[in-house]
Order: sequence, then C-alpha cells, then structure tokens
Amino acid sequence: MATIKQVAELAGVSQATVSRVMSGSSRVNEATRQRVEEAISVLDYQPNAFARSLASNRSSSVGLVISYLAGGMLGRLMTHIEQHLRQHNISLLIAVGHANAEQEREAVAFLRSRRCDALIVQVNGLANSELRALASQTPTVVVNREVSGIEQQCVFSNDVHGGYLATQHLLAQGHQRIVCISGPLSQQDAQRRVEGYQTAMRNAGQAANIRVVEGDFTEAGGRTAVEQLHQQGVAFTAIVAGSDDTALGAISALSERQRRIPEDVSIVGYDDERHSRHIAGGLTTIHAPAEEMGDAVAALARQLIEGTAKQAPACFMPYLVERATTRPPA
Repeated sequence: MATIKQVAELAGVSQATVSRVMSGSSRVNEATRQRVEEAISVLDYQPNAFARSLASNRSSSVGLVISYLAGGMLGRLMTHIEQHLRQHNISLLIAVGHANAEQEREAVAFLRSRRCDALIVQVNGLANSELRALASQTPTVVVNREVSGIEQQCVFSNDVHGGYLATQHLLAQGHQRIVCISGPLSQQDAQRRVEGYQTAMRNAGQAANIRVVEGDFTEAGGRTAVEQLHQQGVAFTAIVAGSDDTALGAISALSERQRRIPEDVSIVGYDDERHSRHIAGGLTTIHAPAEEMGDAVAALARQLIEGTAKQAPACFMPYLVERATTRPPA
C-alpha cells in the first residue's frame, strides 16, 4: 500500500504539500497540484481516514439523531440529507432516539464520541435547554422544530399553515362539523397543526365545533380516535388528520362502520406519503416538503462546520394536494 511519503517523492514535493492538495487548500499552484494528483493516481494512494481526521481535526462525518428509521416523511428527509452530504464527501452516521429523551441523549453521546463534525437532530424528548446547550458545544442543526435562542440553526415546516390549509379546504366545501385527530401533543409539529386547525375553525365562526382527539401519527392511532369519537357520540362530516397514516387508520375504521369516504365523511391527511396516492382516487393531504428540507439541513450543517452559516431559520411552506377523499357534505 502506497504511503504519503512515496506520493511526495514521485511528485517531487514535500509531504506537507501533498496534504495541502488533499485538503483542497488554495495555497498550492495548479502545476504542483496536477503533479500530486497524478502521483496519487499512479500509486493508487488511499489516505488513512483516521490519521487525516487527527491532522485536520475533522472527521468528514455528520451525525443524525432521528426518531424512527421507519416512516415515509423521515425516510425522504434522511435520503436527501445523505445524498447532499455524500456529494461533498461527507459521511452520514445515524442513531435512533425513539422519541425518548434518555435514548436521544444516548444517541447524541454516541455520535459525539465518533467525533462527528456536526450533528443533525430530529428529536422530541430533549428539552429546548438541552438543545441550546448542545448547539453551544457542537455545530448542530435542529430539524422540524423551532428552538428559541438557536432559531438560525433550525429547519422546519410551517405546520400552523399546513393545519390551517387542511381545515380551510374542508370549510370551503361547506363542512362545519370537522374534527381533528392530532399527533402526540407533546410534539411541536403536532401542536402547531392543531393550532392551524383551531384558527381556521374560529375564523369561520365554528369555534363551538372544535374537537381535537390526540393520536400518535400511526394508523392504529387513527382507528382508535374514530372509535373514541363514535363511543362519545360525536357527530362529524370531516376529519383533519395529523398524518397520512392517521388518515388511513381513520378511513379503515369508518369503512368498518359502513361510513363511505368521501360521501359520508371527508378526510385530509398530512405529509403526502407515497402510499397515500394508492388508495382509490388518492388521499387529499398536505404536502410536507421533506426533500427540500433535507437539502437545506445538509447545507446548513456544512455551513456550520465551515463557519459560514446564514443567520436566519429555514421555514418551508407546505401546500394542499387535493385528491378523492374530500367533497361537499351530503
């Protein structure tokens, strides 16, 4: 296996010059750079990544703490983060926090022990104070959550607007008895989607019809919420769901009760997952810009590493995708 010394001898330069070429330094003239690159190619030199990280104090890796490995929206987000970083020769290390504060702390500690140059955290259990402390120690990007004090290091979707759009769409069709099946109300994204729903209902003079059932963003949660509404005798003609999975669970429970979609009940999901397009006619939903957010997250992580980050939070706007699960009430 070739060594950096052999590369330097073949190119007729010092080992320090070889290191500067490999790090992309501008302190090397073009002719010298070409000689070094040719020597590297001829000798098939493969630098020791660990040694390089010690010398540069960089590992060329970014750590990601994610709530779950499953899930379409999170999967799309991770895919775009990884693709963006790979294009810049940065590896992505992933640890799972399971939306649990202790496991999220363990995941952060694991990635920091691997000397990651920056951290990307999509967490639900850690308090804002812990995230601010982390950001003061390590370049950190917070995903899908806005944290006061480090807003410029946050990338999130405007979930208030998304919840408002979903509800306003149903109101515009003439629905009044609209219920909301939320995600876990301990999570900021779920809270903000509910806030959008409530604002739209109040603006339409339907404050008396506001009804929120807390779910967990899963199909099972959607089924359970519908059963709860029926047991309580709540009358409704439309549902604003906190996620597409929640909407699909609700549809399943309604179908078992011979309530047709959308003839008897209209429903709007959230996230615009791929599978939501494959039910008959497709699910009306709010498109969450996961791909754009993933690219922005990765770019911000690189900027924080280089010290060139822009001083503004990255807020993305969701939009409504109308399909076959909504119509005016009978």
